[in-house]
Amino acid sequence: MSDSMRVVGLIPARMAATRLPNKPLLDICGKTMIQRVWEQASRARLLEAVMVATPDGEIARTVEGFGGVAIMTSDRHRTGTDRLAEAAGGLDAAIIVNIQGDEPLIDPASIDAAVQPLLMEPDLQMTSLMVRCPEDQLDNPATVKVVCDCRGNALYFSRARIPFDRSDGSGQAVMQHIGLYAYRRDFLIAYAAMEPTPLERTEMLEQLRALENGIRIRMVEVDQAPLSVDTVEDLERVRRIVGS
Repeated sequence: MSDSMRVVGLIPARMAATRLPNKPLLDICGKTMIQRVWEQASRARLLEAVMVATPDGEIARTVEGFGGVAIMTSDRHRTGTDRLAEAAGGLDAAIIVNIQGDEPLIDPASIDAAVQPLLMEPDLQMTSLMVRCPEDQLDNPATVKVVCDCRGNALYFSRARIPFDRSDGSGQAVMQHIGLYAYRRDFLIAYAAMEPTPLERTEMLEQLRALENGIRIRMVEVDQAPLSVDTVEDLERVRRIVGS
């Protein structure tokens, strides 16, 4: 792959998580969470490099200790996207993939699935992933839903159940959004600089900023959602899976 098409995975990570402090450095069967994420992402076929964007020296030292590359960023960023945009500003990559730092079982094939449309369609600026929403998550506002047009571009993201099926149950399936994104580097930097938009502030969903500014987000369906580690119970569940 030529320099002009370099695809880089970036993992935003910080110590100051509210629900699970020091989350990136928590142990999962002998390796830190951030190392588990980095190793999984490094198996993606289409990524030339995987780096960690962090404001914390302790995370950077840990990443360098297992052979990874850390990019130091400001500690004043409001979101992971802002942190990513700062890190991307110093890279010559054409495509940046935003990989969540709390998904140690992320499927490398899902990362490739997000990148592929950007390699095929020069005008596309941004992609993300979705999966069929489990029944028990349909009305959970923490599980974000997405509806798409006939070409697979996102029409809207919501914490509510969308679409609402008024038929006999044979209508469109509800799709759950997975928070992994791939962007063209220059778009990511411009996107992070945009002002928050009304729907974004209403739903507290940053990706609505792109839609409200007329940017297409191509959604790619994958088989399963990765397990996010947000609680001690999630952490124990991942430890059981990794250790089995």
